[in-house]
Amino acid sequence: MGFDEMDVDTIWMDGEYVDWDEAQVHVLTHGLHYGSGVFEGARCYDTEQGPAIFRWEEHLERLFQSAKPYEMEIDHSIEELTEATIELIQRQELPSCYIRPIAFYGYNSLGVSPKDCPTRTAIAVWPWGAYLGEEALENGIDVMISSWRKHASSQIPTNAKTTGLYVNSMLAGEEARRNGYAEAIVLNKEGNVAEGPGENVFLVRDGEIYTPGLSESILDGITRETVITLAEDLGYTVHDNVSISRGELNTADELFFTGSAAEVTPIRKVDNVVIGDGSRGPVTEDIQSRFFDVVERKTDEYDEWFTYV
Repeated sequence: MGFDEMDVDTIWMDGEYVDWDEAQVHVLTHGLHYGSGVFEGARCYDTEQGPAIFRWEEHLERLFQSAKPYEMEIDHSIEELTEATIELIQRQELPSCYIRPIAFYGYNSLGVSPKDCPTRTAIAVWPWGAYLGEEALENGIDVMISSWRKHASSQIPTNAKTTGLYVNSMLAGEEARRNGYAEAIVLNKEGNVAEGPGENVFLVRDGEIYTPGLSESILDGITRETVITLAEDLGYTVHDNVSISRGELNTADELFFTGSAAEVTPIRKVDNVVIGDGSRGPVTEDIQSRFFDVVERKTDEYDEWFTYV
């Protein structure tokens, strides 16, 4: 579904609410030429208590942390961005939606240095269902190991969610889709598992859960941290600071992706090698069920994770 088909008409930009079609920037914007922007992706869920943004504070904290390596000063407080987002959702009467805040160096002079370029900030919200499709949540997806490697943190900060870095994700994801797969898994420079193009990776073996550590060139995913917490609360042992070799994927009992967009998505095949019995495994199903119970507010637990609209 294209944006034109959605019932959204307003974007917050630099402190003002503007018409969707008028939310524009100059063609010589620094962020367009050099990828100098930071962003987040969060979800607002439809709950019995009304629309509720999941882990919004953590997303905004990461936005500001991502800006630090680029010496980018965001001219709006967390409180202001929160007020703007809530009003956007209310104005467009969205029971649930995806939320995209972004800050980037704007137009002044065109050179690699962003000196004297203003920092622009915008927030958009729109309806968005399951990122990899509703069937993927139940039946799982087929993925391939990408030929593209994840850059190392010694080259570019891997724990900053930066616009330009997602060229790496785009190349990996499109390579997978051209070859008939739903998504990719990207290895780091050492050849170990890093992550998906927009997801963290979890492996289940003998009832215990494993996920690559931050030193493996991954983004410290907010849904990753959520799933670790939920899994431990369910009684699972979670190893969240490990190296996972490519070969270990093929012999895993279960694999799944996590992310704000992907939520908790099972992986049934890697490079056409069937994982487990080729369907959503029991541990994945248990965690996925718990995750959706929490985000849809079917339980009163973890209320501190929500910002109500």
